[in-house]
Amino acid sequence: MHDFSRFIREVPDFPKPDILFKDITPLIGNANAFHRVLDEFALRYKSETIDVVAGTEARGFIFGTALAYRFGAGFVPIRKKGKLPYDTHETTYSLEYGSDTLEIHRDAFPKHSKILLCDDLLATGGTLAASVELIEKLEGQIVGIAVLIELLELKGREKVQNYDIFSLIKY
Repeated sequence: MHDFSRFIREVPDFPKPDILFKDITPLIGNANAFHRVLDEFALRYKSETIDVVAGTEARGFIFGTALAYRFGAGFVPIRKKGKLPYDTHETTYSLEYGSDTLEIHRDAFPKHSKILLCDDLLATGGTLAASVELIEKLEGQIVGIAVLIELLELKGREKVQNYDIFSLIKY
């Protein structure tokens, strides 16, 4: 496995004081690093049947759409409240600096679809737990959760501990 952490820029006090933001834009802007990240995710889940890749707004879309293409699967966006144009399920959750609401279309995928969930970051686990809740409302079967970065000290893995979680960078 490669050391992708050297492509992550740390931005202090963003979006609020005392938050050290992990900026992935240098990584996704580097073609070689970005392709290698996708290769690592694809290798991890190559033996799984994946019908749909779900990505959580917004950076989960970056990895999720590329992986959906790689796996020949569909892509489902999990978006912030008010961004999806059709009938939705929603859930509100806490995150490390506030709360938010996520939505998914009620007809996003057929029942029992095999889902790979993607996001850029696992911090407190609130966003991923909310995404899992929405997928399960639609009776999707989560085959794995792929994240670029995991902040170990925040113990977010505990909120989604019943799932296979694969993170490429751990802080």
